[in-house]
Amino acid sequence: MQLNQSIFQQMVSVLAGVMTSVISKLTTLLGMEYMKLKGVHREVEFMKDELSSMNALLQRLAEVDRDLDVQTKEWRNQVREMSYDIEDCIDDFMKSLSKTDAAEAAGLFQSVVQQLRTLRARHQITNQIQGLKARVEDASKRRMRYRLDERIFEPSVSRAIDYRLPSLYAEPDGLVGINKPRDELIKCLIEGVGASAQQLKVISIVGPGGLGKTTLANEVYRKVEGQFQCRAFVSLSQQPDVKKILRTMLCQLSNQEYANTDIWDEEKLINAIREFLKNKRYFVIIDDIWSAQAWKIIKCAFFLNNFGSKIMTTTRSTTIAKSCCSPHHDNVYEITPLSADNSKSLFLKRIFGSEDICPPQLEETSSEILKKCGGSPLAIITIASLLTNKASTNEEWEKVYKSIGSTLQKDPSIEEMRGILSLSYDDLPHHLKTCLLYLSIFPEDYEIQRDQLIRRWIAEGFINADGGQNLEEIGDCYFNDLINRSMIQPVKIQYDGRVHSCRVHDMILDLLTSKSIEENFATFFADQNQKLVLQHKIRRLSINCYSQEHIMVLSTAIISHCRSLSIFGYAEQLPSLSRFKVLRVLDIENSEEMESSYIEHIRKLRQLKYLRLDVRSISAFPEQLGELQHLQTLDIRWTKIRKLPKSVAQLQNLTCLRVNDLELPEGIGNLHALQELREIKVKWDSLASSLLELGSLTKLRILGLRWCIDNTHSNKETFVENLVLSLRKLGRLNLRSLCIQSNYGYSIPLKEMYGYSIDFLLDSWSPSPHLLQEFRMGMYYYFPRVPVWIASLDNLTYLDININPVEEEALQILGKLPALIFLWVSSESASPSDMFICLKEFHFTCWSNGEGIMFESGAMPRLEKLEVPLDAGRNLDFGIQHLSSLTHVTVRIICTAATVWEVEALEEAIRDTADLLPNRPTVEVRMWGDENMKEDEEQAMAEEEIHTSV
Repeated sequence: MQLNQSIFQQMVSVLAGVMTSVISKLTTLLGMEYMKLKGVHREVEFMKDELSSMNALLQRLAEVDRDLDVQTKEWRNQVREMSYDIEDCIDDFMKSLSKTDAAEAAGLFQSVVQQLRTLRARHQITNQIQGLKARVEDASKRRMRYRLDERIFEPSVSRAIDYRLPSLYAEPDGLVGINKPRDELIKCLIEGVGASAQQLKVISIVGPGGLGKTTLANEVYRKVEGQFQCRAFVSLSQQPDVKKILRTMLCQLSNQEYANTDIWDEEKLINAIREFLKNKRYFVIIDDIWSAQAWKIIKCAFFLNNFGSKIMTTTRSTTIAKSCCSPHHDNVYEITPLSADNSKSLFLKRIFGSEDICPPQLEETSSEILKKCGGSPLAIITIASLLTNKASTNEEWEKVYKSIGSTLQKDPSIEEMRGILSLSYDDLPHHLKTCLLYLSIFPEDYEIQRDQLIRRWIAEGFINADGGQNLEEIGDCYFNDLINRSMIQPVKIQYDGRVHSCRVHDMILDLLTSKSIEENFATFFADQNQKLVLQHKIRRLSINCYSQEHIMVLSTAIISHCRSLSIFGYAEQLPSLSRFKVLRVLDIENSEEMESSYIEHIRKLRQLKYLRLDVRSISAFPEQLGELQHLQTLDIRWTKIRKLPKSVAQLQNLTCLRVNDLELPEGIGNLHALQELREIKVKWDSLASSLLELGSLTKLRILGLRWCIDNTHSNKETFVENLVLSLRKLGRLNLRSLCIQSNYGYSIPLKEMYGYSIDFLLDSWSPSPHLLQEFRMGMYYYFPRVPVWIASLDNLTYLDININPVEEEALQILGKLPALIFLWVSSESASPSDMFICLKEFHFTCWSNGEGIMFESGAMPRLEKLEVPLDAGRNLDFGIQHLSSLTHVTVRIICTAATVWEVEALEEAIRDTADLLPNRPTVEVRMWGDENMKEDEEQAMAEEEIHTSV
């Protein structure tokens, strides 16, 4: 019953998200001029009020702790489809109004013509609104007729199953891969010298559902419970009964039952526990904490004595884990998936009773199944339990592997895993449930870029402005929240600790996909042999062609109401874009063979907000691109498009333009909403006036330029002056990130070199760009010294700079930057001192014949990541032993003219020294010029002797 209720909660949450967007748009309509809405104002107001009431009911439905009947579910489905249709109608209505406004602005004659043209369309929309009002009335009447408000709150006799109980009673002999993390936790728990060992310590285990947090905590409990006078192990739920938890804790700690504790309030229970623990050494585990508020109450019961008491918590949220251990965040233990070897051992042990037995014909299939399980003990045990009842044939195992996420959801042995995974989903607020469900659109094992995902959320209307934050900032908070709750897995971490990309665990993805299909949230085509019965209008379409040669979308599919089209790979006979009348998101990736003509109808997608093309064959847009008035994101970095049509200047809502070597568009200054622009190419036939227009982009935060004007250009001084003027304007406004690169053969001219004014890059950028957080240079120009304005950038966190020579003064300036976290210096040599107190990542590129790098004692005390080149002939010692905080080292050994012995000696010295550092950093060694290494003399003499004897 818990699983069914969880499914319903997920459906309701998605619907609530749709309703919120519709109600917001209805409110906007009501705020417009009455005359423009003549004849439909009352209908709009009625729909807004009724839908608001229905939305309140849906919010309450999501909180009901039991399954619901068929009539209630059917009512919900009808409301869902109705909400989508209402939103589409509103968008059509708004488009009609905008056309009339444009005609009025153009003049009387055009206004009359346009009004005549749109009269019929407006009449049709009015009829649609009246028809939708009738549907809302019917839904409202059914709600009253079925007495839904009363029936959903009738008492239920069913009890939910706690799927975590088996973890508490797992036999130690059946556990795999637990010894190492168990021993690490015990060491962290018990370690300490003198007074520190006697202080109360709190350690928190954090990780996604299914990784074995409860099992691990229970093993620690079994191992160390004898060292304490009293102990307790209590598990919480998503909506914990705090009084019951405190009663259970008191009984376990005292090892006795108390009379009448059921009538005690929280305060009396807390005082009783504190009094009992006052003079005792105790050990308590609080398992599965879902809210910081519950922990705040429970922790009041722990008396802070000096008898070496310990507390351990488990949670799926990083934020809660840190809250439990505050202020000692280093006591957070992040549980990791099982290794490949341990995964295989657990898998085989559960099926065949021994970790050494696996029939040869099943080796390959078992490896594929384990890959899908991703090191999750819960997933491994679940699939293994299913396979135990199957014949040990490759055919049977292949069926199970291919059916994971589809038919498996009907198998009883999968219920436990789905129940545990659903707990995490159920704990999400409504807006996060919708955002997480959206990740089902991406293929299995797909690396999802954070910015790409957030911009798609915005285009879909999942993010609403809140206070002074912009939509990207709110979306960033949503993304981080899903990471902290362990719902998505980080893949790449940026220099500042932000997650750049993520991935969804296969088992979570299967859960999301099945719910998306059930809720008609998204429709998937990923198998040319699959037979789909499409009973609803398609709202979001995901076509995954990576694993198949040809996939054809059913011609009978109703796609005119599709809001999102995502194509991964190559699909044959795709439906024309002209059929996607309400499309908001279009994302096509790696469709190598796609005809350029496919995007000819893109101008008809008048609701389009997000457009990303990763298609090498596309080289041009239709001239009518400017008709996409709602477009917010245009990402064409991986196409052959090198010039945009002039109409791009009409895209008044464009906030993000990502290109690759695209010519600076004419009229760029008209894009007043633009916040991100990169990488734009400035070349000899660009308009100098367009470069000047950049200064008009008052909201621009990110700018990337590629300078491709050589020093002999007749109009170079005008280009330089216009660039200077624009950058000075942008630096006074919102500029956060600036990248100025140049191609080989071109260089950014400096005053010292050429005698004319781009010296602002060195001295005269005044006032300095005080909000700048990132500055990047290209490879083909350099500064003779650190620019004056850089020294004043208190917000600068990322600096990629070419400077020669790097003198002591330069290092002093850079070392004093208060927020600098990442530094990449290209020069002949460098000798960092004890400055750079905040720096966490340092890259150094040494130009040919340079002296390299040497770290002094006390240099870069917080440095975690280092990448340096070393000359095998002379760099046996570069001071790595002084970098006590290192966790990762990448060394590029320059092998040219060095002997094999010298290269091997350097690598061995680096690894030996790194092993002596406190964190024992991982060492990655790359070879440069190893094909030009010299032979060792002894080796050469031996080969010569062999050759002579032959």
